[in-house]
Amino acid sequence: MVTLVAPQTQPGFIDRFLVSAEAYHIPVTILFNKMDLYEESDLNVVEEFIQIYQKAGYDCRKISASDPVSIEFLKNDIKGNKVMFGGHSGVGKSTLINALDPNLKLKTGEISIQHLSGQHTTTFAEMFELSSGGFVIDTPGIRAFGLIDFDKEDLSHYFPEMREILHECKFNNCQHINEPGCAVKKAVEDGKIHESRYASYISMMNSDEEETFRKDIYK
Repeated sequence: MVTLVAPQTQPGFIDRFLVSAEAYHIPVTILFNKMDLYEESDLNVVEEFIQIYQKAGYDCRKISASDPVSIEFLKNDIKGNKVMFGGHSGVGKSTLINALDPNLKLKTGEISIQHLSGQHTTTFAEMFELSSGGFVIDTPGIRAFGLIDFDKEDLSHYFPEMREILHECKFNNCQHINEPGCAVKKAVEDGKIHESRYASYISMMNSDEEETFRKDIYK
């Protein structure tokens, strides 16, 4: 779940979440929540985000927990499945679950005006059965998202838009940084891979393993 204000979700956070899901073959839908609260400029940013992630192959949906019509599709998607909601504190995970099944009455928190971030109410992951069918897992708000237990050499395989063209690189062990004949860098130059996605890739490649790749901090 992603929000652009109160709190703001950065592309780097989204990309780390997606990489981890790709590593374990977990399908992801990106939910842009609180659409009813956004100014015109925010709506434009949402559309830019959607273009980036749809191009990468991800399903993106605009929702508001206060608008039953916008979340109705989730009941069908969840039915017969186990689905986890993840994101920062305050993005509306528990509120959305309550909207999907008011009988659950999960505790929700207020937004800190000073920091425009959520006050943590969920302190551990818990699974709930929806009356409409299926199960949802509510998780604690995540402040930072570390990458765990895979080699940096495999990182490009977890970016779907990169994975599709890796065979076109001149070298089999291309890391897509300084190597000649790199199909990934060419795709970035041609606009086929968005610059922000490539920037996230480079950031992850340059991250210190002990400090970033192995640290999950919950708020």
